[in-house]
Amino acid sequence: MTELNKSITGASPDNREIDWDNLNWSVIKQFVFRIQCRIAKAEREGKRGKVEALQRILSTSFYGKCLAVKKITDNKGGKTPGVDKVCWSTSLQKAKAVFTLKRKGYKPMPLRRIY
Repeated sequence: MTELNKSITGASPDNREIDWDNLNWSVIKQFVFRIQCRIAKAEREGKRGKVEALQRILSTSFYGKCLAVKKITDNKGGKTPGVDKVCWSTSLQKAKAVFTLKRKGYKPMPLRRIY
C-alpha cells in the first residue's frame, strides 16, 4: 500500500490534492462494495433508518465519489460532454471533479442527447 493510500480513508482528505493515477482502485472498490452490502442487508431487515444513514455515508465518502467519477469517465460515453459541456479527460480534472460532488444543492439540468 502506498503512502497516499495510508493517509486517505473513506472520508474526504483535508489537503484536497490527490494523485488520480496512483489511487488503489481495488481498495476503493472493496470499500464501496462493503457499504453497498451493508445497505442491502439493512434493507432486507427493514431497517430504513440504517439504510438512509449508510446511503449518506456512501454518497459523502471520498471513495464513493472517486468510484462514481471513474465509472462515468471510463464508460463508453466518457468522452462526450454532458449538458454543462464539460468533459473530464485528464487526471487532474477527474481529481478536481471528486471535490465538486456535493450531496445538497444539486439541480439536475435537462437531458442533452447527441446522436
